[in-house]
Amino acid sequence: METSGFIDEARIYVRAGDGGNGVVAFRREKYVPRGGPAGGDGGAGGDVILEADPQMNTLLQFHQQTHFAAGRGAHGRGKNQTGARGHDKIIRVPVGTVVYDDESGDVLADLVSPGQRVVVARGGRGGRGNARFATSTHQTPHIAEKGEPGERRWLRLELKLLADVGLIGMPNAGKSTLLSVVSAAKPKIADYPFTTLQPDLGVVSVDDEYEFILADLPGLIEGAHAGAGLGHQFLRHVERTRLLIHVLDGSQPEVLDHYAQINEELRLYNPALAERPQVIAFNKMDLPEAQAHWPEAERLLSKQRKVFPISAATGQGVQQLMRYVGQLLQTLPAPAVPVGEVPVFRLDETPAFAVRREGNVWVIEGKRIEQLVARTMWQYPDAAERAQRQMEAMGVFEALRRAGIQPGDTVRIGGMELEWLW
Repeated sequence: METSGFIDEARIYVRAGDGGNGVVAFRREKYVPRGGPAGGDGGAGGDVILEADPQMNTLLQFHQQTHFAAGRGAHGRGKNQTGARGHDKIIRVPVGTVVYDDESGDVLADLVSPGQRVVVARGGRGGRGNARFATSTHQTPHIAEKGEPGERRWLRLELKLLADVGLIGMPNAGKSTLLSVVSAAKPKIADYPFTTLQPDLGVVSVDDEYEFILADLPGLIEGAHAGAGLGHQFLRHVERTRLLIHVLDGSQPEVLDHYAQINEELRLYNPALAERPQVIAFNKMDLPEAQAHWPEAERLLSKQRKVFPISAATGQGVQQLMRYVGQLLQTLPAPAVPVGEVPVFRLDETPAFAVRREGNVWVIEGKRIEQLVARTMWQYPDAAERAQRQMEAMGVFEALRRAGIQPGDTVRIGGMELEWLW
């Protein structure tokens, strides 16, 4: 399994499609001298959707392409023809990807099932054509709306491997060697600390009876819970596992201290990890030093957890270890991971608008009022009058009067500047 391109974090920008504009049009048929309004609505903009793809195992592509956009809706046309909807943009990500809003840090989705989808940016609504504004008292409205802008945001993607069993331990404890002898994975192996700089996955089959996914994860060091070394990158992958194999380098005189240190790092990062079922593999029993340390280690460690003396290099004890792990997995529940879409778009509970002054300009800010101004076709008197009635009903004009606005002052709302005449 080649993982040299493994990337487990990325930041991307997504932009949904803008809605198409509505249109002002009237029936112009030969024998209909007073044709009514026939302007169609604009089409809605396309959504940006993330989809979990089991064929992917890295976020590398998002370091090469960071901007993604859906299609905009087509404008409405005469004869009450609605514009076409913009195309959706589907972005495929690995199963196990957690999606965050980069600005707020909120979790938007946890994509743990193949094919699972979540909408991360909604397309804007299409503007209404003038056919939608006809009433019994206003039968020829010169009113239409512009399309609504699509949602846009920066996202942070974080990949957490979906492995049943994780190998933990100090650098150079022999985790990569163990993975290589029990599965078809081919991790990079060398005799120096921090050999594993990226996770490796392998499928382990025991006596054609048990099968599970085993992950060799980067070695831990003191301070990993605070992000030292590869700390956070390592620990996020541990969160998904159901069982941990704690590989100890039995040849080291500090082997028991290493065991305590690793578990303390797990506890400091997430107390639940310290409670995760754990099996100890006392490795390098082919070396005289490990053989000398084994009796004392067995006496102390066996009081806490099941311990297996092994040699990943020679295969000693490895089959017994894997068989025990396979049996234990049958008794363990799947990890509690939220499945399904996480609601991304919530009701906006912020005030409708706010008024502030910048020199001689009065600035009105607020999502609803800015959308109203952006969607209004100010070139049509009917449309401008309707927008002013809506602003009056929202309390915008009263707020400006209370703030002390004077005739001739400039009012800025979004990208539009208006002159105050009252």
